[in-house]
Amino acid sequence: MDRNNPAISANSRTALRWLIYLAPLVFLLLFFLFPLARIMVYSLAPEGALDLSGFAQILTSPYYLEIIGFTIVQAFISTALTLILALPCAYVFTRYKFPGKSLLLTLSTLPFVLPPVVVAAAFIALLGERGLVNDALTGLFGFSQPPLQLEQTLTLVFIAHTFYNYPVALRIITAYWANQNEHIEQSARVLGAHGWRLWWNVRLPMLRPALTAAALLVFIFCFTSFGIMLILGGQRYATIEVEIYRQAIGVFNLQAAAALSLLQIGFMLVLMFVYTRLQRRNAANTELKSAITVSHHPRGWREKSFVALNLLIMVSLLFIPLMALVVRAITFGGNGISFRYFEMLTTNPRGSVLFTAPINAIGNSLIFASLTAILALILGLIATWMINDKRTRFAAWLDPLLMLPLATSAVTLGFGYILALGQPPLNIRSSLALIWFAHTLVALPFVVRSALPAYGALPANVRESASVLGASPIQRFLKIDLPLMRRAIIVGITFAFTVSIGEFGASLFIARPESTTMPIVIYRLLGQPGAANYGQALAMSTLLLLVCAAALVIIGRFRTPGTAEF
Repeated sequence: MDRNNPAISANSRTALRWLIYLAPLVFLLLFFLFPLARIMVYSLAPEGALDLSGFAQILTSPYYLEIIGFTIVQAFISTALTLILALPCAYVFTRYKFPGKSLLLTLSTLPFVLPPVVVAAAFIALLGERGLVNDALTGLFGFSQPPLQLEQTLTLVFIAHTFYNYPVALRIITAYWANQNEHIEQSARVLGAHGWRLWWNVRLPMLRPALTAAALLVFIFCFTSFGIMLILGGQRYATIEVEIYRQAIGVFNLQAAAALSLLQIGFMLVLMFVYTRLQRRNAANTELKSAITVSHHPRGWREKSFVALNLLIMVSLLFIPLMALVVRAITFGGNGISFRYFEMLTTNPRGSVLFTAPINAIGNSLIFASLTAILALILGLIATWMINDKRTRFAAWLDPLLMLPLATSAVTLGFGYILALGQPPLNIRSSLALIWFAHTLVALPFVVRSALPAYGALPANVRESASVLGASPIQRFLKIDLPLMRRAIIVGITFAFTVSIGEFGASLFIARPESTTMPIVIYRLLGQPGAANYGQALAMSTLLLLVCAAALVIIGRFRTPGTAEF
């Protein structure tokens, strides 16, 4: 072979490029599309021939219809509560200046990056039977029993859902509102619109696209809520997600679980399609605005009271539960500050084969998170390079394809792995690597969304100069692009690490005793009686909270405008 032949050299580079491109595509095929296809096949033809009895059972059974109806209703109520609280606060952040505004808006993102089990533990620490509020009321008024009985009630579920999704609605509405033309409101005031008339006739119609988009996204998150419902809702309140888990793991009715999963996938795809259409429309409308809203310091006691009230609600909702978690973890069962429950994490006092020492779960989570960050970064950077390669015909649909795991619940993925990856030719259901791959799949979209804006902002002249000097595309990517993208890479790695260490839904399906992770141990400890289990659950939840808080600081420090936006 003539190594100096330009044609051969070009063909070799093309072959190598496509070989590299195959990595994220094969990964998506094996660990996303194939499991979903197995769910579809199993729900439609469990024995190899078309059989719709699973769907008939679900659509005609009062039990399943009640679960589907409850899932929709609870998501609707949670969404309404979230928007009711987020809308006035978005107005405050859009229209007013006050000390700590940027810091508070950044910190408000923390609840959304927390694992569901940590959120559940935080509200149990605050409002549970052994929570701080009940302790305070019992101490003040001498109650013989905890006066607040909110555990495993819808009230606590709705509060937790509002806590979890409040930052999402706040961000969407604030970003849209800040780019609206203030002259519209000024003209309305001149024409006599004030107070509620101004809100009803001007502001709400103007914000309708953002409100609809926020409502859809929050509804999706509440509709697919699993950890919150499983822990705080208990046995009385089952959503579709919880029922899939029960049918697959509890009673091993795989056909019913597959049919429920397929119905949910179809419903989610419709909602995500509508949401993406709204997002495109919102972006187009925002770009057409020639003037933006100007913020000012609150004037007079009414404006100051309005700002103070909304900030008080925001701080109370978002930060008091997290503070209660930390305080309860170091004070529960004692007369002062004690770290004994943190020390107990190094032992396994139950000695059960079904439970691992918490310290082992911490080690597992750190290992899985580190490996996930590495693999998600490699695949994410390859995908970013591929999306921006103008020679790739299908780059336009690769980006939305990579986002699809975000629109698929972790429970559905976990169930798909049980069906698809437990038999030849890909029998890895009992392998530790499956947890690694599952976490990577969930983390991959975050890495891609972090890297894409940074890659698009690379100076073209520097890259062209490298090509002129003889650098191959791979050399240019490794020696020019990656160093210039280091901030986005740090953000992507941090996102991947945080997503992995808090992943709960898929891991609950596929984790074995020796591969148990921190969220699973927290869930099990919260479900067991005894002060020791409760204290250890709070201690481990506090550790996860600190990890997520540190990740948020890193992301805020290295994030550049346009990075990690969804």
